[in-house]
Amino acid sequence: MTKAKTITINNQEYAIDSLSEVAKAQLINLRVVEKEISRLKMQLGIAQTARSVFAKGVLTNLPALEETK
Repeated sequence: MTKAKTITINNQEYAIDSLSEVAKAQLINLRVVEKEISRLKMQLGIAQTARSVFAKGVLTNLPALEETK
């Protein structure tokens, strides 16, 4: 006999099969949004790394101070 799939919400366990169709749809939406947040966090990390590299590139390519006078 297989155990019914459950989900824990606010420290309370619920059988997924016992949830309403609306609750099940909202769970699907929540999972989609969680994945999107994770993807966006990864994209943000990539962008922050690129920004750091570009900023260092600017600093290393600035003219020497005596050249600007």
